[in-house]
Amino acid sequence: MTDQKQQSQPQQPPEEKKLEERILMIRRVSKKTTGGNYITFTVLAAVGDGQGSIGVGFGKSLEIPPAIKKAILRAKKNLIKINLVKSTIPHEVKLKYKAAKVLLKPAPEGTGLKVGSVARPILELAGIKNASGKIIKSRNKIVNTYALIKALSKLKSRKGL
Repeated sequence: MTDQKQQSQPQQPPEEKKLEERILMIRRVSKKTTGGNYITFTVLAAVGDGQGSIGVGFGKSLEIPPAIKKAILRAKKNLIKINLVKSTIPHEVKLKYKAAKVLLKPAPEGTGLKVGSVARPILELAGIKNASGKIIKSRNKIVNTYALIKALSKLKSRKGL
């Protein structure tokens, strides 16, 4: 009797969706202490697969590279799935989040993205190619980003309307 040993090959991790990463903001924060200045960096990052998944994350650290790493890691943990119709959103959405008011509307094919500030890279990462929108009453990129993500999470499929 021959002993057959099964050769165990190293397990490869399941293929992850290819996520594109974008840095939306890097901010230098300085705090006065009795010993002098205490400087940290905050980073706002977004990740998306271009097919309806999007996530944002916020990272803080004493140096920029670790802050970027933290922000991207948190963005990957907070991925949400968006219902898309062709290359636009299924319906109009209005939302108030803190000081920001977000208005997003679907647009016909070939219109492009008619949005400003942080909304454009977020919608691009989500795979939305045609939409128009406005962010009112807030110029804070962090609040605007979270307002936009909350608005996108409110989208329903066409069947649910």
